[in-house]
Amino acid sequence: MADSTVVFITGVRRGLGKALAQAYLARPNHIVIGSVRNTSDSNVQELKDTPTATGSKLHLVSFESTSSTDVAKAVKEIEAAGIAHIDLVIANSGVCPEPSTIAALDVNDVITAFNVNTAGPLILFQGVRHLLEKSKKSPKWVSMSSAAGSIGHLELFNAAPVAAYGISKAGMNWLTMAIHSAEKWLTAFSIHPGLVQTDMGNKGAQMIGLEIAPNTLEESTSKTIAVIDKASRESTSGKFINTIDDTEIPW
Repeated sequence: MADSTVVFITGVRRGLGKALAQAYLARPNHIVIGSVRNTSDSNVQELKDTPTATGSKLHLVSFESTSSTDVAKAVKEIEAAGIAHIDLVIANSGVCPEPSTIAALDVNDVITAFNVNTAGPLILFQGVRHLLEKSKKSPKWVSMSSAAGSIGHLELFNAAPVAAYGISKAGMNWLTMAIHSAEKWLTAFSIHPGLVQTDMGNKGAQMIGLEIAPNTLEESTSKTIAVIDKASRESTSGKFINTIDDTEIPW
């Protein structure tokens, strides 16, 4: 495992997390750690059955992303399996409460979204930081954010109706920038993977009058990985990148 590239992706049961895990498994000598709430869930079986390239394999861990004890236990399990470092973390797990006007916004939706989308990545970072430090391949932290979290383009992206989601993703972006600032050895950045044809993405598309999200899962996956592959501390860290057109989004 010492020569393998180790990728940790949260939320691989479905959607973009699953597609990213499958794409990395198709690369030789990649160990993909994927988190799900329940490793025996029937929806996880397709991922378990994914063909792998030479030297690659999947390692699933189960935890609730908002539980520091769950994450710590999963990290110990990873280390017990002989995985002594992590090269790339993609903090992908997330929730999007139902849309609402600001006037009618339920503060409990804000709290729920913040716990999962902002506090969850913080707990994850604290749990895996020491394994990222052991990487010999320029370690990377990638926050799966959303254009809805951009304060600078809030009006342009018409994000007010998804306030709970947007607030939590803005918090995630702040956390990402703080990681970049505090950890000079790490490449840390946020990405907007497009408005993707997943359950969450299609719901968001319908909110703005589209029948279906404009970006296919295949397009988002390939372009996201392309951005991650070329990312460096000098060129990418501390930025918020739209992976679809490889442009920078204002915080």
